[in-house]
Amino acid sequence: MFDRCDRIWINANLATFDAGVGRAYGALTRQALAVRDGRIRAIAPMDSLGEVDPAAEVIDAKGGWLTPGLVDAHTHLVFAGNRAREFELRLEGASYEEIARSGGGIISTVSATRNASVEDLVRLSEPRLKALMKEGVTSVEIKSGYGLSLDDELKMLRAARVLGERNPVRVSTSLLAAHALPPEFEGNADAYIDLVCNKIIPAAADEGLADAVDVFCETIAFSPAQCERVFQSAQEYGLGIRAHVEQLSNQHGAALAAHYGAWSADHLEWLDEAGIEAMAEAGTVATLLPGAFYFLRDTKVPPIELLRQHRVPMAVATDLNPGSSPLASIRLALNMACTLFRLTPEEALAGATRNGARALGLDGTIGQLRAGMQADMVLWDIEHPAELAYQFGVNPIRQRILAGEIHNV
Repeated sequence: MFDRCDRIWINANLATFDAGVGRAYGALTRQALAVRDGRIRAIAPMDSLGEVDPAAEVIDAKGGWLTPGLVDAHTHLVFAGNRAREFELRLEGASYEEIARSGGGIISTVSATRNASVEDLVRLSEPRLKALMKEGVTSVEIKSGYGLSLDDELKMLRAARVLGERNPVRVSTSLLAAHALPPEFEGNADAYIDLVCNKIIPAAADEGLADAVDVFCETIAFSPAQCERVFQSAQEYGLGIRAHVEQLSNQHGAALAAHYGAWSADHLEWLDEAGIEAMAEAGTVATLLPGAFYFLRDTKVPPIELLRQHRVPMAVATDLNPGSSPLASIRLALNMACTLFRLTPEEALAGATRNGARALGLDGTIGQLRAGMQADMVLWDIEHPAELAYQFGVNPIRQRILAGEIHNV
């Protein structure tokens, strides 16, 4: 098992998040883990290690914990401008919907983003990406949605791809052209959806810029019927489906997304049991975004207990964006998931590893420590995995590992 290896970590405790292990966190103590060609080759107890490949680099974890690399499965980190003034307005009493209907919100970010070049967007966004990477993120989803035109949506996706090429991180992209109605289509949402389905989705698919298509199904965004057209177009072009649903009201978007085999349905504060049942049947992940709940001072908690009862996998992500969750900290998102939504630390960490990978359609590739998976890992100087959701602001990372290579940020 430990021959023909590139690297071997010894004396490590593993939080594998492999459901087949049958223990909390999928924990295995005093283990050795071998990597070859970027993938996990073998895991075995130290007591049965035996001889190892003399050409392999041996790294002594000294009792530290190895976890899968963290997965931030919902971000809008590519954008220009900021919305600090809206933060003030909300504290003065304005609601998120009032700000959006008066021309603020998403549309204000659209204006700044349209005026930025690809290189501008990369330069502005890279510090946000690096902040996530410094906390152990090895895979991140990045959405468009602040261009709302053919050229500007593709520009955002190109910037996301460049970020992935320039940094040691896996980037999954989602085309969120159906995020808001652009000003030039005011009063004609169906015509804009025509553009999304007939021009933007085909162009993004043809260039290989998008892994999935996303929508914002809400009273201030797009109707279920309009979102269904987007889902149908995504299927036609072989793209995954994700959805912002049930954040401000129950539009039954989660059930609709599940009907189309969505990888994930996100936000979900107003999700009902029928939607949960549809998600459970389809295997759709519930992506929880406590940063937006916190920042908007929401009071409607997602139906966590019902999601548990129906065994719907729950992911946890930052929702990093300029308007409702300017949160570039996956560790704080984990803590918020526990304190605000009452997830256990194990559930929260599973949400940023195994279930986060599943929300991106990558559950057979990343998110767990087991033979055959990509060797995306983090070595932490902690005594127990729960510390990763318990504490924030202190970084106990020893090594951040992508495809078996150590890339500290």
